Amino acid sequence: MPGCVIGNNCNIGQNVVVSPKVTLGNNVRVQNNVSIYEGVICEDDVFLGPSMVFTNVINPRSAVSRKHEYLQTLVRKGASIGANATIVCGNEIGEYAFIGAGAVVTKPVPAYALVIGNPARQTGWVSEYGHALQFDAEGNATCPKAERNM
Repeated sequence: MPGCVIGNNCNIGQNVVVSPKVTLGNNVRVQNNVSIYEGVICEDDVFLGPSMVFTNVINPRSAVSRKHEYLQTLVRKGASIGANATIVCGNEIGEYAFIGAGAVVTKPVPAYALVIGNPARQTGWVSEYGHALQFDAEGNATCPKAERNM
């Protein structure tokens, strides 16, 4: 739609709507059946899974216009949002955070956090590769697939 910004090397699936005043950074992957509403900003390398949902108003009513109440949702670099997850507006998803399939995010998600469930709760930490981090006795994290410690 007019007024949106779509970066380089984005991949946008079928039945996707990118509304005005939306920003998609470079290398964003939007899977099928996703509506990205006004107020959403996705930084570089974000993954939006099939049929995931963004909202833009906290208390919508058909008979009440609340276009002036749209809240910004910021999805930071490298974050992944799983299939059928819902992101309630006004929240920030941290860098490389991983939102599990079907999760309902009702509050900000820290960088590198793994959240699942309804409402979404943090159950661990993930690497930039998207794998659960393993911690040693001193609290140092290691990604099982990376060649370096985190």
